[in-house]
Amino acid sequence: MTDRPWLAFYGEVPESIAYPPVSLHEALQRSAAVRPAATALDFLGSRVTYGQLMDAVDRCASALSALGLGTGDRITISLPTCPQGVIAFYAAARLGATASMIHPLSTPSEIEGYLTRSGSRIALTLDAFYGAFAEVRDRTPLETLVLAKVSDHLPPAKRLGFWWTRGRKIPKVPAGARVRWWSELMRSEPPAAPAPPVAPDDVAAILYSGGTTGAPKGIMLSHQNFISEGLQLAAWIGLGERDTVLGVLPIFHGFGLAALINAPLLSGARVVLVPQFSAEIVAGLLRKQPITLMAGPPTLYESLARDPSLARADLSSLRAAFSGADTLPAPVKERFEQVVADRGGSVRLLEGYGLTEAVTAVMGMPLHESREGSIGVPFPDMLAVICEPGTTTELPGGAEGEICLSGPAVMLGYLDDPEATAGSLREHADGRIWLHTGDIGRRDADGFFYFVSRLKRMIKSSGFNVYPAQVEAVLYAHPNVSEACVVGVPDEAQGERVKAFVVPKDPAGAGPELADELIRHCRAELIKWSCPREIGFVEELPKTRLGKVDFTVLVRDEVERRGADRG
Repeated sequence: MTDRPWLAFYGEVPESIAYPPVSLHEALQRSAAVRPAATALDFLGSRVTYGQLMDAVDRCASALSALGLGTGDRITISLPTCPQGVIAFYAAARLGATASMIHPLSTPSEIEGYLTRSGSRIALTLDAFYGAFAEVRDRTPLETLVLAKVSDHLPPAKRLGFWWTRGRKIPKVPAGARVRWWSELMRSEPPAAPAPPVAPDDVAAILYSGGTTGAPKGIMLSHQNFISEGLQLAAWIGLGERDTVLGVLPIFHGFGLAALINAPLLSGARVVLVPQFSAEIVAGLLRKQPITLMAGPPTLYESLARDPSLARADLSSLRAAFSGADTLPAPVKERFEQVVADRGGSVRLLEGYGLTEAVTAVMGMPLHESREGSIGVPFPDMLAVICEPGTTTELPGGAEGEICLSGPAVMLGYLDDPEATAGSLREHADGRIWLHTGDIGRRDADGFFYFVSRLKRMIKSSGFNVYPAQVEAVLYAHPNVSEACVVGVPDEAQGERVKAFVVPKDPAGAGPELADELIRHCRAELIKWSCPREIGFVEELPKTRLGKVDFTVLVRDEVERRGADRG
């Protein structure tokens, strides 16, 4: 049995949880039975109770069943964080179908790939994105395209406002287009959908990896995966009926769908849906709504800490905030906590850890603990070890190696990719199946884990390992650094040269003198080969669709620039 010294820090959190052997639809139904009149979803001021949500899910399931969606089929859902996406996700679960969740801003070629790989005959998207689906429709298995409108779930006044500001600019869907409209389907009265038996291990959703090292992999997650992760997270933070959760992350990603939608709904909480990822929008909601829980990447908290509009906010309702999806620099943590303290709150910004292959967050800092730089300890029923990269050999405490996870949240595997599945899911000497995350970390004697770097981000400079997150943390501590990203760029002598891209707080100060100052600053804190040899100043860092810094764009542009210089 893998040792679990972290249990000593659980406090009132249970060591293990009894997971009901039900489908996601049945799990949601249990919440609705307890609190039918309570608000489940709040979308731009339009509220949906648990009873209304279940009614909508069942009506959607019947409509989709009439279109031919059934057990084992797949439906592509390409929507922002909105009621239609949540309803369709649970409706698919009701039918024993699988929801293939993709980004609504996917390009036509990406959409073609997703539809083909998933074999989806039905897709759901917004009318604004009709053109991208229509362009590739005849080259894919797609038979029925269901179109929703943002205004479908808005109160009359906001519906008119949306039409005037944005809706009238959306291109009209051509007459005779082979589409069905969400609003019409939800008003129809087809026969009640059959209730097929759905096993906990059946595939509930396919989510896709970022694709930074090639084509995105389809990650198959079961009903049990979602339910177990949701109940683990709920137990960890005491999530319940008193909470209002800010659903700020997109539903095509595990963090948004599982941690900020499914976990709160299984716990009877209220979810405020945020359709567009923006610090300005989030700041507005924090001013108007009594948000108790929020989570997001470090870039969100950095933007919020700089937003002057929060000076008018009462943040005393906020009881927990978690940062994930990327390394949290200490200065970002300190600035956000100070903003909250200045506005009546006392919340600490805590780090967590997870990845889509384990649904999302499976590790976090206990609410009553604080260890600088730690991503916390595993949730109930989740195990974690550090292994020699590329092997199943476990390393002793303090050693750096690959983070490996085992437990009920671990994925079923990659869609139609047995080779990649076998590479990530491996049986260890204890007979358990372990997920090899590709992330480098370490564990201290108390069982607290520390993220070091993505294995694919590790820089090999003059034969030495350089972990960008460690260098970035030092740069963030400099008073004139707003954002930083460290990458490895090709170098004939060193193999890779360490280069830092920096957004200075004072753009006027960017230049050779500040570059030299930052390099000296790093040399005072880091071993020689980890220090940047070069500093590049930029107005902003490229971001992924999740708001994470996209280091791959910086590497690509740098390689292209150097190639052009040689040419």
